[in-house]
Amino acid sequence: MENAEILHKVEEVFRDVLDDEEIALTMATTANDIEDWDSLTHVELVRAVEKAFGIRFTSAEILTWKNVGEMVESVARHKA
Repeated sequence: MENAEILHKVEEVFRDVLDDEEIALTMATTANDIEDWDSLTHVELVRAVEKAFGIRFTSAEILTWKNVGEMVESVARHKA
């Protein structure tokens, strides 16, 4: 699964969880770039991404992410 394909699917998850069709993610997007992305929403987003891809992230893995790109790369590693 290519990163661009993963990013598109992650974007759909973000739009659904945050109920905002205007969200446009890039690999460099951070929580600071999206108004409704706070710590509580972060947990919801992670769970929704896990469900969408049928994977489970480790806590250590999640704590290393600095942007959406690192989440996408984690998904790619799990799907490889």
